[in-house]
Amino acid sequence: MSDVSAVAGYTTYIDLIRPLIQGKTIVATAMKKEVDRVAAALDLALSGTACAVVSSGDPGIYAMAGLALEMCRERSIAISGTDDPQAPNQIAIEVVPGIPALCSGASLLGAPLTHDFAVISLSDLLTPWETIEARLEAAAAADFVIVIYNPKSRRRADHLTRAQAIALQHRPPETPVGIVTGAMRDNQRVVLTTLGELHQAEVDMQTTVFIGNSSTFAYDGFMVTPRGYAKKYKIAE
Repeated sequence: MSDVSAVAGYTTYIDLIRPLIQGKTIVATAMKKEVDRVAAALDLALSGTACAVVSSGDPGIYAMAGLALEMCRERSIAISGTDDPQAPNQIAIEVVPGIPALCSGASLLGAPLTHDFAVISLSDLLTPWETIEARLEAAAAADFVIVIYNPKSRRRADHLTRAQAIALQHRPPETPVGIVTGAMRDNQRVVLTTLGELHQAEVDMQTTVFIGNSSTFAYDGFMVTPRGYAKKYKIAE
């Protein structure tokens, strides 16, 4: 962060890091203004100002890295560099990895992602619900552990219940489900429940839901999905 002169991001995320960005140019926009903030960041970069676009979690997982690269293509901005440092319409882009909610949330639950898993967002703002529903059906039928992002908002109050109904067609009600809200933040909340009780859970847009597969179990407050070692090796004395 010390290497940049400007920072662009969603207002909530800017507020979280404000003590770290004193004295820098700040571009803060509201939710659903992602295009505006990336456009402003690209304009700053093209003018010669080093600018960071900040996201929560990892910038490449439901975040801004993809949009930034896509907009570079649409605006014919070269991002791989040329031999001429004065060449117009070129910038350098670095995607800095972070810790996504699926990893921070999984660590708080124990080990729910030790085997194959699918990650699906229930937000239909950019993806049609029919597509989301098809992906949920495919993941549940294939016995993936399912990680759900954006499970509920005021406008999408019933999406998680609909996802629960799909999963229940393929898994028993006692299937373990982990619910993590605000992972590693002051409002952190971790709950272990079951698929049959999922509709009663308290969730919001900061919540990540982990639906176990057919082998996932709960043990002593933790959620565990075996990799399969017990089928091949003797792991008990």
